[in-house]
Amino acid sequence: MTYKQVVKDTAKVLQSYLTYQAVRIIINQLTETNPGQAIWLSEYSDRKKIQDSDNYINDLMKENKELVLRILTVRQDLAEQIVEFLPEMVKTNIEQSNMEHRRHLLERLTQTQSSSLMSSSVDEPKLESNQSENKEE
Repeated sequence: MTYKQVVKDTAKVLQSYLTYQAVRIIINQLTETNPGQAIWLSEYSDRKKIQDSDNYINDLMKENKELVLRILTVRQDLAEQIVEFLPEMVKTNIEQSNMEHRRHLLERLTQTQSSSLMSSSVDEPKLESNQSENKEE
């Protein structure tokens, strides 16, 4: 897989996630202003696959154009708000996560090595004591 394809796939996933977040925001807003429509959108979103945001939006357009426009507006606003911070935050989070996982891995490796060293050092005195017992006989 090329970096270009990874970028395209990542952008698609991010677009779908922002659609999901926009729908959640709108459902929360509608809960206060129009509970019936909030319930409808929540149930609709449970039935449809929001992971594919383009198909979700296209299907919703057949049902409720007003909600589609609202979702598109909120999604765009979210994208504009996060685009500035996202690259650095993702890099930092991945670096921190990798460091933590490497630390855990190193701890496990050293514990495994320590326990195997401990078990071999416990076996050595037995050999020495057996040898000394044999000499006494």
